[in-house]
Amino acid sequence: MNESLSTTDDSFFRSVREILAEARRKAATSVNFIMVEAYWRIGERIVLEEQGGQSKATYGRELIRELSKQLGLEFGKGFSMANLKNFRQFYLTYPDLGKSYALRSELGWTHYRLIMRIEEPKAREYYVHEAATQGWTSRQLERNIRSGWHQRLLKAPEPVQQSVSLTPENLLKDPYILEFLNLPEDTKHHERDIETALIDNLQSFLLELGRGFSFVGRQFRISSETSHFYIDLVFYNYLLKCFVLLDLKIDKLAHQDIGQMDMYVRMFDDLKRGEDDNPTLGIILCADKDETIVRYSVLNENAQLFAAKYLTVLPSEEELARELEARHVFDLPEEDAP
Repeated sequence: MNESLSTTDDSFFRSVREILAEARRKAATSVNFIMVEAYWRIGERIVLEEQGGQSKATYGRELIRELSKQLGLEFGKGFSMANLKNFRQFYLTYPDLGKSYALRSELGWTHYRLIMRIEEPKAREYYVHEAATQGWTSRQLERNIRSGWHQRLLKAPEPVQQSVSLTPENLLKDPYILEFLNLPEDTKHHERDIETALIDNLQSFLLELGRGFSFVGRQFRISSETSHFYIDLVFYNYLLKCFVLLDLKIDKLAHQDIGQMDMYVRMFDDLKRGEDDNPTLGIILCADKDETIVRYSVLNENAQLFAAKYLTVLPSEEELARELEARHVFDLPEEDAP
């Protein structure tokens, strides 16, 4: 008997373990989803009860205090006044649950607690969609909200259109935030140092790049009949169905950087692009850029070329607002442009 067991393929035991592990994951997801629904219903009951009070502010505060006390006695921790106020805010943020809005089972209470603090409804819808479809943990979601992920996209897709085919503008960002590299802010870095740091933190960088990116190579060589050229980083995006070339520049964007990337993209399309691939994209990732150069260079006309700034620290809301304002400095109607 022991002999027959010892010769049994391990795949049998692995498959049984996988069944149990998958069942546990589904059970945990189901419980989380049920509890999120329960929190919304509690928030609804609190709001409806408050509306019946004579003095809403005073009545509401005492109502939550007493409810917290009673729930704590019966159900234990987790029903503090702060949490009950969050449940109430959850309902106020999504009052049409079950009608025009449905909860995503992939997201837990921590996800929704972060998202409901976003003021803009379209941004909330975007983060719900992205967190659910990309499997963001609550920590990743918090980081992406803090870094202004939605605002940094060149063009954020409309929530109702998130399921349709994407364009480069829907996926690419400016600026890119690379705080996970832990590079000193005021130190002059070499391009090779940043490239090495990106490879060492490739998973974090892929998350920052966004949906659909996979790593292809570093210092990727393309050759003509007479010369060899080396591209810093090459990726493939399976949603856009194209290669994405990335060239690092530690200084301000210059004309020669644009010309170099234009050549790389043309050569890559000619030498490496497959029959089923869309045109190759090129991103110049630079420490700084002059929006005048962007406007009056081939970047403004070539749909395959992009320039984006990188930041090595997580900016404050004010700093990010300044970066975004600089990006849109020329986004004026023609009749209003100087």
